[in-house]
Amino acid sequence: MQRLQLKIYGLVQGVGFRPYVYRLATALNLSGFIQNDPYGVHIEIQGSQCPAFLNALTKDLPPLARIEAITETEIPLKKNNASFVIQQSENGAICSKIPADTAVCNDCLQDLFDSNSSFYHYPFVHCTQCGPRYSLSWTLPYDRKHTCQAIFEPCFHCATRYNAPKDRRYHAETIACAHCGPALSHSIADMALVIVKGQILALKSLGGYQLICDARNEQALQKLRLNKARLNKPFALMVLNTASAAQRVDCNKEAIILLNSPERPIVVLDTLDPSLPKLIAPGLNSLGVMLAYTPAHYLLFHSLLGSPPGHAWLQEQNNLALVVTSANNRDSPIIKENTIAEQELSTLADCIVHYDRDIHTAIDDSVVQFIAEKPAFIRRARGYVPNALLLPYAIPTTLALGAYLKNTVCVTRGNEAFVSQPVGNLNTPESIAFYHETIKHLLTLLNVKPVCIAHDKHPDFYSTHLASQFKVPAFAIQHHHAHLAACAVEYGMTKPALGLSLDGFGLGDGGESWGGELMLYHGSHYTHLGSLNPLLQPGGDAVVKQPWRMAVSALFALEKHDLALQRFGHYPQTAALLSLLENRVHSPTSSSCGRLFDAASSLLGICENADYEGQAAMLLESCVSIPTVDPNGWVLHGKHLNMLPLLDNLLSCNSVDGANLFHGTLAAALVDWVEQAAEQHGLKHVILSGGCFLNKILSNAVISGLKQKNLSPLYPRLYPPNDSGLSLGQAWLAGNQML
Repeated sequence: MQRLQLKIYGLVQGVGFRPYVYRLATALNLSGFIQNDPYGVHIEIQGSQCPAFLNALTKDLPPLARIEAITETEIPLKKNNASFVIQQSENGAICSKIPADTAVCNDCLQDLFDSNSSFYHYPFVHCTQCGPRYSLSWTLPYDRKHTCQAIFEPCFHCATRYNAPKDRRYHAETIACAHCGPALSHSIADMALVIVKGQILALKSLGGYQLICDARNEQALQKLRLNKARLNKPFALMVLNTASAAQRVDCNKEAIILLNSPERPIVVLDTLDPSLPKLIAPGLNSLGVMLAYTPAHYLLFHSLLGSPPGHAWLQEQNNLALVVTSANNRDSPIIKENTIAEQELSTLADCIVHYDRDIHTAIDDSVVQFIAEKPAFIRRARGYVPNALLLPYAIPTTLALGAYLKNTVCVTRGNEAFVSQPVGNLNTPESIAFYHETIKHLLTLLNVKPVCIAHDKHPDFYSTHLASQFKVPAFAIQHHHAHLAACAVEYGMTKPALGLSLDGFGLGDGGESWGGELMLYHGSHYTHLGSLNPLLQPGGDAVVKQPWRMAVSALFALEKHDLALQRFGHYPQTAALLSLLENRVHSPTSSSCGRLFDAASSLLGICENADYEGQAAMLLESCVSIPTVDPNGWVLHGKHLNMLPLLDNLLSCNSVDGANLFHGTLAAALVDWVEQAAEQHGLKHVILSGGCFLNKILSNAVISGLKQKNLSPLYPRLYPPNDSGLSLGQAWLAGNQML
């Protein structure tokens, strides 16, 4: 006989871990208790089978549980301790974790469509293994009283299940049914009718309102684009299952696993179905596809399919496809409040469906693609936030405020880093309000106060101004250094490495516009080794939405003024722009790789004006068939990689040949550049980061090329390479400076 005290650290609250331990302990005739505590869970077990318990504990964990550490202490036996129980949570300083929101599980889907189940057709059916967590919780430990579910008192049947050790919903904090839980404002049949009539449905989903319409109805798509003022940016599709997804996009085994995962991200895959309206993703050869992930989504598909009996239809192929996109006005965060939805969505949707449970934290869908045959984030949000990254070692508690575009914040706690969902661009009052809300929520959840602040070096960013309002040291982190640090810390890289940072904009050491930088990364410091040869930006920031201006700049640099007037003379500003360039007036230089993509896309006649960020580059990428390389397309001189020979060669190409030549030659040039630096500095590891590495063609070619040179590329997998991952790098660098 012995009695052991166990402290379990990791993702062990809100994932069915306590019921799992209860069943294991009782099966081994052990007595004692388990409770949530401020650090995870606290277990005491007593009996002769303690070694067997320890041996079995980590072998068959609940699917969502993650154990990071276990401490074990032998303590004195307790008399008259004959049973094992789940106790109330222990109070104290909170250092535990909260799980991310996940899709409804298969067991709950069986209940949802079982006419004998008390959860039959109930749109909020969940158990310990699925459903909302992060979006519902305002503090820890994860108990019902700390969530938006607290206002719903369980009925007798739900309470019985909650307290039944052998029930799947034993201690399921969100347990509810039609008699005692949240309810939709409209019937599923009414919602389906909106879709069938070619109208737009606004549905309050797991992390906020979504706009939904029939993806096969061009009139509905056109109406959605006009209402949302989203003229060209691609929409995502929702389908019922992977059999249906395989009709639309090219799904390999890995994609099917990812689509079916509890996180249920949007997965960007090559388009297969030519019958889908081009309005879904204008000019692109890929589609973002996700599977239904809430009970309400499944009920909607069920109704649209004619309410088939049983469960077999859940796996059968069908032709249904819905466009599902966040419900918000342009440049504003996803809407989560019922009152705001009624005010702002009435002009966007024909029917607004809400429910009477609050969403505490708004969170959008995650977006993933495959780079070098492995998943990589475009947007990390629902299903993954607020999962922590374990840092190589503990640093002082740091709050990193991000930059400007696709902003996230990062909070560290010991050797953990927590990166928020994307807040958006910090250019509207709504986004800034959400930004402050996100900072407050993360600090509250983690129960920490920052001892230092990290922010971008740009003096005009809102995040930079906010940093000065905290009464703790603030560290300005160079933009591209932060990009490299975010990737390096993901791999636990603490030794020197080369870093290639390619994006649209970041403030350089001398106040210049950087965006195509080769660096020597050595932790808290870096050495700038070189840049893409700078181009002038006529009109300054106007080039971002008017890529044709960068084409004019390229032609100016190639001394082809007449051709610039000939090709772009339909713009009345062209002559004036050439004058600006000649006089170096309002034409700052930029080494940005993003601007290089803009110039190429416009020179090839693919995109002269952009409706959304990155459109010119995305359309250019979609023209690629097989990348080709012009070995004379670049020149390395001094610290600069000059791609003007490549741009010159594009002038005689059609769009497909030009896109092939641009991607293949740029990748080859970058590999050549890095290889020479690697030989000079005796390094093997190469960190790749920055928004341009969202380009699948470029990333695949650079990764492959570096490997062929016996170099080791490090590509971000746990966080996006763009500015959404920037706050992680900021936090790591600032925390190390505090050390």
